[in-house]
Amino acid sequence: MGIRRETIVYEGPGGPFEGVAAWDDATDDRRPGVLVIPNILGQKESDNVVAERLAELGYVAFACDVFGQGKRTERNTPETSKYMDELNADRPLLRGRLEASLAALKALPVVDGDRCAAIGFCFGGKAALDIARFGAGVLAVVSFHGVYDRPDYDSVSPIAAKVLVCHGWNDPLGPPDAVTALGEELTDANADWQIHAYGGAGHAFTDREMEDTGSGFGFNADADRRSWQAMKDLFAEVFG
Repeated sequence: MGIRRETIVYEGPGGPFEGVAAWDDATDDRRPGVLVIPNILGQKESDNVVAERLAELGYVAFACDVFGQGKRTERNTPETSKYMDELNADRPLLRGRLEASLAALKALPVVDGDRCAAIGFCFGGKAALDIARFGAGVLAVVSFHGVYDRPDYDSVSPIAAKVLVCHGWNDPLGPPDAVTALGEELTDANADWQIHAYGGAGHAFTDREMEDTGSGFGFNADADRRSWQAMKDLFAEVFG
């Protein structure tokens, strides 16, 4: 007995897709579900580890796949952003894949489908914000060092999901004017929102495999720890 992993293959627009669910199998009780949305590289082991950490907190977590089964990239190659670029250029397609991923999470028999949330990292942080924007029926979303540009479709208003944005102040992909614009967008949509900005941190501050070289990208232990605690506090609030 303990934390269980299960590979889930599911359908969606342009699929199939393959993600990994994690939960504590000491009980069969239904519990809140958390969608984990990967960064630019796609679904990988570090996302599965995040899912396991969430499972240790008592949730069912699903490290989903929005690129497609077998579609993954490596750092620092000409192909690194290939699949992300396709979705950045087609936000309705991203929306459809997020909806399919949420449906796969909620279909798990140990998930309480009325109590779900979504978190995401980098590109996944953008996707988590999109989940709030299109009104996917989750209670909360958390963006870790995300990207804040709006999709090319209308957002719901009011935004029902509580929104937490964990932002590295030195992030070149999220300059102050983009952060301010996001706050204004969420205010206009009557969202319950928080933006936590971490001084000295940049993009990818949760990524332990990326050294901080002072360029505005890389791991920051304080921001990583504080942002995870902020997420835990929000989930304790919305899930009870």
